[in-house]
Amino acid sequence: MTATNAADCPHTLGIIYEEESGRGLTHPFFILILEAFRKKAEELGYDITFIHHTALQEGESWQDRLKKNSCAGVCIVCAYFEDPSIKELSVCGIPCITIDHLYRKTPAVLSDNETGVRKLVEYAIQQGHKRIAYVHGHNNSVVTRTRIIQFRNVMAFYDLPVPKEYIREGLYDDITLTRSIVQELLSLEERPTCILLPDDMGYLGAQEAAARLGLRIPEDISFEGYDGIPLTQALEPKLTTIRQSTTQMGITAAERLISLIENPQNANRMPAIFPIELLEGGTVAKIGNSE
Repeated sequence: MTATNAADCPHTLGIIYEEESGRGLTHPFFILILEAFRKKAEELGYDITFIHHTALQEGESWQDRLKKNSCAGVCIVCAYFEDPSIKELSVCGIPCITIDHLYRKTPAVLSDNETGVRKLVEYAIQQGHKRIAYVHGHNNSVVTRTRIIQFRNVMAFYDLPVPKEYIREGLYDDITLTRSIVQELLSLEERPTCILLPDDMGYLGAQEAAARLGLRIPEDISFEGYDGIPLTQALEPKLTTIRQSTTQMGITAAERLISLIENPQNANRMPAIFPIELLEGGTVAKIGNSE
């Protein structure tokens, strides 16, 4: 994926992408969405340019930078949405769309997170698990808050307790932090039998935490992830997870952003929420009532 000089391109889309792990364009989830976005944008006659906050000069806003780069519209994939400069984008008149985040009245593309969490929790319950913990991502996003609320709702529906120490805040795509939190959960006097992880990459840290304590997956501890990236489906055992519609999300984001640019009166501004798929994998054991 290459970025082009926006000033030389009459049809340019800006992408604000600042995921917190520092992986940049190697991020295993967002790269799939961004690649689909790029292909569709180019197919429709647009080029793209990436904009990072480090490119902003003192006193310069995102809006200023987008105009300087002659961007016809902007896709916000990752950003600190409480930043006043980001908030300005939703009302400045530059066509804007967000991915994996609901933000004010800005058109958005995201997955059905409520169904995703429900399927994960219900699958664990169907396998006999009652002590289920959740290590979630940072809770400064609507997506994360939606997942936490749904986790609590499903557990309450099945009349299962959620001790306060069973819900822990981590970070997305942070293997080291997830490993540390999982190790703490596994060291509890009454440890969970199944742990939901913030994403699939967290499984790498969870595997290490279990190994340090001499625990086998899934015989001694079960794990579930989120995203459905190819890497964790190549491990043994394969991770039980939720696969998101990354390709269609990227395509739709490009199509809707370009529609906002070219046909604003008739553009669809409603959130596009895509279905998810449960991949059963092999990391959730079936346990008896004694657990």
